[in-house]
Formats: sequence, C-alpha cells, structure tokens
Amino acid sequence: MKVLLSAYACSPVGGSELGVGWDCACAVAEHHEVIVITRTVFQSLIEAELKRAPRKNLSFVYYDLPSYCRPFGIGDPDKPTQIYYVLWQRGIRRVARALLAKHDISIIHHVTFVKYWAPSFLATLPVPFVWGPVGGGECAPIRFWTGFSFRGKVYEFLRDAARWLQEHNPSVRRTARNAAVTLATSEQTAERVSRIGGRNVQVYAAIGMPEDEIALLDKSKAPDPAVFRFVSVGRLLHWKGFHLGIAAFAKAAIPNAEYWIVGDGPENHRLAALAESLGVGDKVKFWGLLPREEALRRLAQSDVLVHPSLHESGGGVCLEAMAARCPVICLNLGGPAVLASGGAGIVVDATDVTETERQLAEAMQRLSSDRALCKRMGETGQRNVNERYLWRSKAEHYSALYAQVLKAE
Repeated sequence: MKVLLSAYACSPVGGSELGVGWDCACAVAEHHEVIVITRTVFQSLIEAELKRAPRKNLSFVYYDLPSYCRPFGIGDPDKPTQIYYVLWQRGIRRVARALLAKHDISIIHHVTFVKYWAPSFLATLPVPFVWGPVGGGECAPIRFWTGFSFRGKVYEFLRDAARWLQEHNPSVRRTARNAAVTLATSEQTAERVSRIGGRNVQVYAAIGMPEDEIALLDKSKAPDPAVFRFVSVGRLLHWKGFHLGIAAFAKAAIPNAEYWIVGDGPENHRLAALAESLGVGDKVKFWGLLPREEALRRLAQSDVLVHPSLHESGGGVCLEAMAARCPVICLNLGGPAVLASGGAGIVVDATDVTETERQLAEAMQRLSSDRALCKRMGETGQRNVNERYLWRSKAEHYSALYAQVLKAE
C-alpha cells in the first residue's frame, strides 16, 4: 500500500525524535511505498544518505513556513518554536491534499513529534489516520517536586498548565476523535488521550533499535568483575531523577561499587554537591557529555542502568542498556516502565521521595549481591529488544495495524 508519513523530526543524523522519524520511515518502506513530509532543514542530510545508501519505495516532500513569517519570530526552520510546530502541522495539510490527488494513498501516519497535546490537521483528511506513538501524558508526581530547584518547579508548573490548556484545544480533541488508532507511549498518555476523545488507544513504544547497533552493544559488553558499576545516561535535568539515584546509591552503601553519570546539563553542580554531601563523592563519577559511541561504551562497561526519570515518554537509553544486557532500574512512570517490564529489570513504585529512594537502594543491593540474577535480567532484556523493539519488528507491527485499520473502514 501507499503510506503517507508526517515526520516533523526526521534525520539520518541524530537520535531521539530525529532518529524515530528516519528509522520509522526506512523500516515501513521495506513493506510499502512511503512518502514522508518533513522539514527542509533536513533535506541535505536525507539526500546525502539516500545517495550513499538508496532506499527503495521511499521518497520525501519538504515543507517549511513561508519566509514572511520570520519577522514575527515563528518562521525560522532552524529555530522552531511550539507555535512554529503547530503552524507547520497546519501547513502540511495543503501539501498532503495535493499528494492525495496524485497518489492512491491508503494510510496517513503521524510519527513525529511524539506528543499528544499538539494537533495533527492531517486527521481531517478523507484517509484513515494513525496517530503516534504519541507521548507527553507523563508528569512528575507533585510529591517529588520538593527535590527540584525553583527553576525546576516553575518548569513543571508551566508544562502542566500548557498541557491542560492544549487538552481543551478543539484541534487537539478533533485529532484524537478522528484517529482510527492512537498509539500511546505509556499508560499515562493512553489515559489522557482517551479522556479527550481518543478511540482504539493502544500502548506502544515509539522508539526502536537497528540490528547493527544491538550487535555492537552486545560485542562491547565488558563490565569490570572487581567493581559493581551502576550508570545513568542522559541530560542532567531535574525531571530525569538522577538526584534520586545518587541518594539511593548512598543509602545502599555497596562495597566496591561505583556510580557513573554520563551527560551534562543545568543540574550538574547540584548533583555533584549532593554526592559530596552524602559522602559518596569519591564513588560517583561525572563523565560529562560524551560522543555517542563513547557513551555507549561506558554503558557496556557497566552492570546496571539506573534511570529514575519522573516523566519520560520513551527512554531510549533503557533499550540501549537492554541491548547491552544491563538490567534497568526505573520508576513505574512513563515509557521506561513499559520497556523494563517483563523481567528486564526492576520497576520501583513512585510513592514519595523517601520510600522511592529506599526501594531504589534495595534494588541496587539486590542486583549487586546476585550477579546470576543480574545476568538473567540482562539476557531477558536483550531478548525483549530482539523480539519487540527492532525496527524490522516494529515495521511488521505497523503493517499489521494498517491492515486492521483498512479492514475496519
């Protein structure tokens, strides 16, 4: 069939949502003819990659807002804003209508951005519409705000307010109602989408992994048998919950253990000060921002990933850890809980700060004292990645979903 993908973020260079857009397009094109609408800012990167490695059944249409919008601060594709994103979504409706007139398109699938509280105007076109996976319904429980800086608390308040306002946006509600299927990255997002009128809402992760990267991580697996090493990887932001990980590590008091933190961000100094104040400054190593290959190497040199994020739709580093046979310790919030379920790690209840830190510490002690359990969880995680989260497998899932949607129409 012919599939029209909406991928605001789509690039062969870069991870996160850029990678989701690109990898999804390439994977689906193995089964169907795919036309992708994306931004002009990615054109040179995409065309260079297609020249290097041509993909059959895959073509791109590029769109950006007119240049006369720039004096108003919303028309620069290199510096997009939330307003830009919504207007871009509105603008590609005209592009999509022209494509529908030329091609016998069976399905329209919105891929990126992965957020439920922004509309897709493609949902109003006379073709079955698949929305997502979309996320953003996850939120940091207010009882955890006590550990945030003032800036972090303001961020959470504004985020919650913006999301509440957008849930009452008629265009967002129309998108939810018109979608034949909505894929949500977590139970929290699924609940919110259902609340605003979504039908046939299914929980399904947006992220995946290519097979060559899984093989690289597996091959690089080389923990130090003399040291039990925990690792956290990501931007050092308040909602990532690394302060909970450090506090739990101090409470666990595990002999011959280290805690590596890979990444940089505004919480860097606060986290370092916290480690010193808890007496583990000599055991917590801050590596800073590393090139991706080096960050993956640090992950493969570790025994357990600690990822206590308080609101995260995806959790790509959890998949990477699972591919590297590292068990995952995370909270029962958002995408990481979905990924780590099924024996790939330990999912801790997000009750309150004190209790959550205690449970995180217990999880650290349990895994560090039982390397056989650690090995079993690591192998389960890697098996789950190979069975569920390869882009090849995800493309097969999308193909089956498209067929179900068309059959129901």
